[in-house]
Amino acid sequence: MLEKGNKDLMEKLKKSQAKLQAKKAESATLQQRFKIHVQIPEKKVKFTGKEEDSDDSGQHIKGVFTIAQRPSVLLKGGQALITFEEEKVAAQILKMAKCTVSCDKDKVHVKPKSLTLDPFVKFEVHLDVSTKTLSFSNVPFTLSEERMRDRLEISFSKPSRGGGEVQKVDYDMHTGKGQITFLNTGVAERLALKRMYRVDMDREVNVKVDLVYNYKLKKFQTFCGTPKRTILLCGITDFQDEEDLQDHLEIHFQKPSNYGGEVECIKYVSGGNEVKAFFTEDVAEMEA
Repeated sequence: MLEKGNKDLMEKLKKSQAKLQAKKAESATLQQRFKIHVQIPEKKVKFTGKEEDSDDSGQHIKGVFTIAQRPSVLLKGGQALITFEEEKVAAQILKMAKCTVSCDKDKVHVKPKSLTLDPFVKFEVHLDVSTKTLSFSNVPFTLSEERMRDRLEISFSKPSRGGGEVQKVDYDMHTGKGQITFLNTGVAERLALKRMYRVDMDREVNVKVDLVYNYKLKKFQTFCGTPKRTILLCGITDFQDEEDLQDHLEIHFQKPSNYGGEVECIKYVSGGNEVKAFFTEDVAEMEA
């Protein structure tokens, strides 16, 4: 008797483990489907407390994504951007009307100017995905509205097709679209992975299915950036290779005798070309 009980428990354990693996596979697929690929800089965060789960926490998958546009400026031919390690160096250079840079036997006169970045935005996307509700479309109106709802409920209730017990059916006969709310979580997610589902009307019809998700745009902000460590050099005449001339500019503005200092980065664009330069938040001081 004890041996039989242990055997039954082992069978239940194996089934539970199989279900767990299936759920993990579904979760990984859904995460990949809704994943946003973006390079996010490292940022320190502070946890202030634990948020209590609401009663419907298991019925929704919620996420908050912060989208930040990188501040930028269009760099035209005959211009260069220099970012110094210290703000005071950039401030010193900006006090000068022009700078004379020695390039082997030649000299080039450049005009330092302060830089104003193009406006940029930052906002949050709040995503809410239902784990119990499934949307469907492309359902032709071939029967009475009441019979259509009955057929939809019966079709989506069939376990042999991956369905489950239906709690509610919403159907719009004019658009052929609607929603199915299941009694249990997980059914909608499982069917959404298939993308198509077979329903029985006066004939078999394949309909498109998908998860129901809502999203809201919050904390939309616009900014203007004024980089305090970066200056714009204008009026640069092309008479050398772009890379060589950039090296001469960097050497000149690194020398303390020229009121310069350590250069973090530099970019020179030769005549007839344009480059879009992007900044990080630590370089561009933002003002809302």
